[in-house]
Amino acid sequence: MAVSIRMKQFGRHGRHFYRIVAIDKRRARDGDVLEILGTYDPSVKIKESRVILKAKRIKYWLSVGAQPSDHVAIFLEKYMEKFEKAEAAASSGS
Repeated sequence: MAVSIRMKQFGRHGRHFYRIVAIDKRRARDGDVLEILGTYDPSVKIKESRVILKAKRIKYWLSVGAQPSDHVAIFLEKYMEKFEKAEAAASSGS
């Protein structure tokens, strides 16, 4: 099975919201997903708060061969390090 990491669209007309998901490449954009890996809300005023990622799970899917879409690859490049540090701090603090 070819897995892709891409965005699944939610929300109403003029107020879109996206989930970043691991999904079979052959599925429709809004089809059944394997796992939810994060969110993207373009209407949030603070740009740094628009994206939320589950870094550990994204790393897993990338390690087994999942390919990110162009837009998701940009998010991973910009924000992955931030969420990796946050998850490491949360695991070491508890």
